[in-house]
Amino acid sequence: MVLTLVSLVTRLWNIGRRPNVSWDEAHFGKFGAFYINHTFYHDVHPPLAKMLVALAEVVAGHNGTFNFKSGNKYPDYVDYRLIRMQVAMYGVALVPLAYLTCLQLRMSRAMAALAACFVLFDNAICVMSRFILLDEPLLFFTALTLWSAAAFQRANKQGPPFSRRWWALLLMTGFSLGCVMSSKWVGFFCVLMVGIATIDDLFRKYCAQMSWEDLVSHWSARAVALILVPLTVYMICFWVHFRLLYRTGTGDHKLSSRFQAGLLGSRLNAQPYDITYGSVAEIRAVYNGPGLLHSHVHRYPHGSKQQQVTCFPKRDPNNGWRLHHGSTHDAINYAVGMIEFIHDGDIIQMAHNVTGAVIQASTLFVAPLTTSHFEVAAMNETDRRMSSADWRVEVVKQPRRAGNRVHAMTTVFRLRHVETGCLMRVGSRRLPEWGWSQSEVTCLPDKTAKKNIQSDDLLWYIEHNTNARLEKDDLSRHVSSNFFVDMIQLNIEMAKTNNALSPDVNKYSVIESRPLSWPFLLAPMRLVGWGDNSVKYYEIGNPILWWVSAVVCILYPLRLLFWALAMQRRCSRWRSLSEFLNFWDNSKFLWGGWALHYIPFFLMGRVTYLHHYLPALYFALLLLAFELDAFFKDWRRGRYLHVAAATAAVLVFVVFLYFAPFTYGWDRPAEELASRKWLSSWNIYENIYAM
Repeated sequence: MVLTLVSLVTRLWNIGRRPNVSWDEAHFGKFGAFYINHTFYHDVHPPLAKMLVALAEVVAGHNGTFNFKSGNKYPDYVDYRLIRMQVAMYGVALVPLAYLTCLQLRMSRAMAALAACFVLFDNAICVMSRFILLDEPLLFFTALTLWSAAAFQRANKQGPPFSRRWWALLLMTGFSLGCVMSSKWVGFFCVLMVGIATIDDLFRKYCAQMSWEDLVSHWSARAVALILVPLTVYMICFWVHFRLLYRTGTGDHKLSSRFQAGLLGSRLNAQPYDITYGSVAEIRAVYNGPGLLHSHVHRYPHGSKQQQVTCFPKRDPNNGWRLHHGSTHDAINYAVGMIEFIHDGDIIQMAHNVTGAVIQASTLFVAPLTTSHFEVAAMNETDRRMSSADWRVEVVKQPRRAGNRVHAMTTVFRLRHVETGCLMRVGSRRLPEWGWSQSEVTCLPDKTAKKNIQSDDLLWYIEHNTNARLEKDDLSRHVSSNFFVDMIQLNIEMAKTNNALSPDVNKYSVIESRPLSWPFLLAPMRLVGWGDNSVKYYEIGNPILWWVSAVVCILYPLRLLFWALAMQRRCSRWRSLSEFLNFWDNSKFLWGGWALHYIPFFLMGRVTYLHHYLPALYFALLLLAFELDAFFKDWRRGRYLHVAAATAAVLVFVVFLYFAPFTYGWDRPAEELASRKWLSSWNIYENIYAM
């Protein structure tokens, strides 16, 4: 209770000192506002932690109109202090969770309290809890997962299986896993940690010759609680995410046209449902990736040397095509003539809305890359009687009761060139620089097309169309998207965006750092601008805790190997194998959690920052306390355990206070803190780099 109260003070004291949007508040505060005004957005992280930020903004009375631009001062109508305080409560909860977790790992109360002090008095964990960020909710759910997994492990050993407490702790572990992986994808490392521990437990049960009935029951229970429950939580978070964000925004283009058509205010939502001659249509490939049928003034360097026809993934004026009758039809003024709908089997011509060029194909020229196909080009020709520009619409998929009319979004069709019989196709091949790296569009010969007639690369649909003579319809009445398809597609787009966050090798950033530097605190990070009169925050950990915990984590596997060899030679300090296994069971979560949350960053190509180490640090701090507990319990029979715990707590508290100006804000010249530069790599006061 005392440590929790102290945690409240350290996390909340003077939390509103800097009244400006700081660090990643520019992102996550804005995302929270998007939930309030229901605007769809795209981000690399799952939605749970951001929805919790939104909840904090709702409680604080925010109306969602502030844009959280970096460095801007918060207006009077945004109670940023209350928002920060609510987010900080997740950081406050880390301290009692650390204490309770250590008790579940059979540590003494003194050392469990010391572990809580380690979390309490780490400057990096503290400073990151004082802003509107996702790190503290992530750390909270990580800590909750560790506590529930440790508590279940103890109940699994001591109590009867399948009891109420046993089930409650197992389901709590699954729920925590769902929450942590729904906050950031780093949470999947927790899933891996619990998964490895679960396999270890079930393997021991198998080796103990447990009956097959009991084994199946245990496997089934773990599958439900540790696989089904987390996945359900993950999906529910995305379901709520989609339900809250029902207005069009900057991120809706990442999802399918069908999804966009259901968003209020989307250009795909309000458009004519029927397609008529004279309409300007944007034609999208069903094949995922290439995008919309496109042309521009640039020409093919070889072949017909006519205007290029490609597929382009982004919205652009050059994506528009005016739909005309075929060459055998008399010319019509579509602005005043009778409205004619396009039907299955109709022969049409497609004229580029910007250049006026019409799409044609010919057996005389092969495609630029796929030379077994014919070239598709656009020719600037005012004579609509060119039969080489005729294409037949072949409807493949049509909603019920839609008849044979072509409709926006819902009608899927092929485009067959009338003269040659080839089918318009788009694949994954990209044109070289002369084609602006856009997707190649070809015409697939009929003989080849018959073998792959149902292939997606031959299918098209009209994503958007305009016609001043037709009333706009609400396409959400005709089109609906599938939640599971939307969720999977959004996760794929999140992964693509995450992978695109790669560091620029030609540019050094003072705020970026490499994983190798993290445990030794070689590169602390400036969170804000570094002007002499501005309030400055520096993400620097408690150096004593970081350095000692790093040494303990690095030496841990070597010590395990040494003990294993010593036990083989019967000269170990462990009195029995069961005593050693007990030590292993209680420490594997801690070292495994550190390793699984740290080592994978070496394999990542994306840009990395110091705060990415904080989940691993949490495990490292608890492992440090665990090792101290094991040592002092054994040394002199625990006579100095309480003295050691008190001494260590005082030491880390003093160091915490020494570096507190970086944690609580420093509004004077940074040169005055030069004495706190313990390593030459710490950029405390040098103005070498501009943020």
